[in-house]
Amino acid sequence: MNAIKDAVHDYIEVDGVARELLDTAAVQRLRHVKQLSTVRLVYPSASHTRFEHSLGVYHLAKQALEHLEISDARAESVRAAALLHDVGHGPYGHQTERIIERRLGRHHDDVDHLLADGELATVLESHGLEPGAVADLIAGEGKLGQLVSSDLDVDRTDYLVRDAHHTGVPYGTVDPGRLVRVLQFVDGDLALAAGNVATAESLLVARALMNATVYRHHVSRIAGSMLERASERLLDETDLDAATFARMTDAQLLAALRECDRTEPLAARLAERRLYKRAVWAELEGVPEWVLEAGHAACRDLEADLERSLGLEPGAVIIDCPGRPSMPEINARVVVNGDVRRLHEQSPLVQGLQAAQRAQWRLGVYAPETHAETVRDAATDALELSG
Repeated sequence: MNAIKDAVHDYIEVDGVARELLDTAAVQRLRHVKQLSTVRLVYPSASHTRFEHSLGVYHLAKQALEHLEISDARAESVRAAALLHDVGHGPYGHQTERIIERRLGRHHDDVDHLLADGELATVLESHGLEPGAVADLIAGEGKLGQLVSSDLDVDRTDYLVRDAHHTGVPYGTVDPGRLVRVLQFVDGDLALAAGNVATAESLLVARALMNATVYRHHVSRIAGSMLERASERLLDETDLDAATFARMTDAQLLAALRECDRTEPLAARLAERRLYKRAVWAELEGVPEWVLEAGHAACRDLEADLERSLGLEPGAVIIDCPGRPSMPEINARVVVNGDVRRLHEQSPLVQGLQAAQRAQWRLGVYAPETHAETVRDAATDALELSG
């Protein structure tokens, strides 16, 4: 058994299939994919990796299984799934996820292609595990898949605590030890034991505060949007295929962007933190429905129209319209007076947090500083923004 020192969970004991999986190329690659991608341009100490996070998720899954008294081959499959749950992430994690989804038609949780054969499959099968079953657990399928991917999964428990620790913000304050110890299955559904409404609320509050201060910080959103546009152009104008792109590390992608003439200017801006500025930062109530419903292609057409009308070079205008506000944690199940209830049915905090999330939502239009004011006026008119 190996004991690995961790900044969040102290010592993490790794044994069984996980010990061998750690040495595979797919897992070691996660050392070179930052957990918070462009957030580190805001919080300099947020340099932790998806490798560290994967170890943390494995650790919490192991604790939850012990608490639930699950110790057979099913438990080994869950531990493997917890360690491997992020192997499907592309470079810069969620910042390139939408590109990979559009080009390859798969989400980062869809890892059947990575586990079907090769080194990962060999390790799993050598321990009597079925790679397809592990991939299903990563996707959150089945009763035990809820431990890896659900409203109460150990994934979000670890990343909230870990991201708060490394950014230095005091908001991701959940108690992972308590959370894994009050998990139970009720009629096949994962729930928190009676008396733990406040425990569920702590997860909800932590996520809401981390969204506002860390995950959706405007600087990170600008940098992430610039990275996404540069990556799209790289795939469109070079012979780099999407499958190879999806397996790059952060450094490999940035190097490829700097080597391509069409993407080098944006890559240099990202590397030197010379980011675009906010030309528009519009509240939800001021954005018309047709803009909220506009898809990827429509937004790119709008950007191109603005660039042509203002005589700007391609790529000088970026429209960043996030999805409608959502808070999946409100569906977490909690036992109250012997009944299983959804958190939003029991907690008076939910409505207030949902209102806060709507108030914090913003549509962004970004441009180089020299063009920001001109773009602001044109974009406000073109997008029919009010307020």
